[in-house]
Amino acid sequence: QVQLVESGGGLVQPGGSLTLSCVASGPTFSRYSMRWYRQAPGKERELVALITSPHGNTNYLDSVKGRFTISRDNAKNTVYLQMNSLKPEDTAVYYCGAVLGMSYWGKGTLVTVSS
Repeated sequence: QVQLVESGGGLVQPGGSLTLSCVASGPTFSRYSMRWYRQAPGKERELVALITSPHGNTNYLDSVKGRFTISRDNAKNTVYLQMNSLKPEDTAVYYCGAVLGMSYWGKGTLVTVSS
């Protein structure tokens, strides 16, 4: 079983940047496909970005392409989401997910983009 803990959320002005981190427990992190999801108030959870294992291929939600970057450091059991040029519509709880057959989730970190 994998336990995931997200951090790095907060309040940021439009146009600003944040980097989210997700630390995973367990020795098999490198085998997992890692994802970032988000859920805004009153909306369904949506997949924001993913990074595969072992090749590290990435894919992004259209609305974040060119602004967000997902990366992973297998030596640190950590996946990151670098978010630039943030917009108010990026406001949401961001969740880290790990997939290898089964799916595991963190508890989320709140990102608020507001002036």
